[in-house]
Amino acid sequence: MSSFSPLVCPEFLPPALSQALADGRRWHTPCGDGPLVWHDWGDLSHPAVVLLHGGSGSWTHWLNNIAPLRDAGWRVLVPDLPGFGDSHLPEGCSDTHDLPQYLHQGLPLLAPQGPVRLVGFSFGGMTAALWLKDHPQDAQQLVLVGAPGMGIKVPERVPLKGWRHLLDAAQRDAIHRHNLLALMLQHPESLNPLAMDLHRANVERDRMPRRRLSGTPIVADTLPHLQVPVSAIFGENDALYAGRMDEVQALMTQLTPDWRGWHTVPNAGHWVQFEAAQAFDPVLRQVLHEDLNFVPASLL
Repeated sequence: MSSFSPLVCPEFLPPALSQALADGRRWHTPCGDGPLVWHDWGDLSHPAVVLLHGGSGSWTHWLNNIAPLRDAGWRVLVPDLPGFGDSHLPEGCSDTHDLPQYLHQGLPLLAPQGPVRLVGFSFGGMTAALWLKDHPQDAQQLVLVGAPGMGIKVPERVPLKGWRHLLDAAQRDAIHRHNLLALMLQHPESLNPLAMDLHRANVERDRMPRRRLSGTPIVADTLPHLQVPVSAIFGENDALYAGRMDEVQALMTQLTPDWRGWHTVPNAGHWVQFEAAQAFDPVLRQVLHEDLNFVPASLL
């Protein structure tokens, strides 16, 4: 097993959240000629759930969900995907299809115990599906959260705006607020200082800006090949599929060999696990427990 160091939380976290996550560990596994950085909470002997973040994100996309999973008996592993957060971008790595090889290489070095659960949010959902297509032995369950790549488009979606050309910090923040409300969050009140701070920190470390596969049916094409139980959790008002959520559900159900169910979190947008964490967390725990009829020992 690779050596680890204590996790240092971002300075912008509220004190209570920093304290809740203070027992985390930080691991490095190979990622080309640099590191793939993993963040880890919980007892090393507990069953593992791996959370993959969304595009232009990092492990902080899951800030509100880590401690509840750990406290429910899971070991929680959250990598910064290659090219995001603190992880290295290997040469030639340009989109989600290039990432599974590094996750496959790294996960065994962390010695996860028991059946591994894989939960992917948005871009991370695409990556998780491709990972299990290429390496079906790496996990025994997949949960897709707000996953794109189904080949279903919403032409009237509010377009995202570019910000990298702007030198003024206030102008950049105005674009960040626009983009968060256009895609990630349903309610303006959900765009609190924490959401803004972590989004700003994440997008400025995104080294893979020309991703295009989310607009293709890459997940729809992958689902028929998966050999594990698959479930989905979506915010009721996810901007990716506004007005077409029933079509997405029907397509996932039709394409997936071992489909275990669709779960809707009401009154939430795309970044459902952040915006509606109190409603999302029990749904995720239920899905993790039920799909393989397994409950962590701490809950017995």
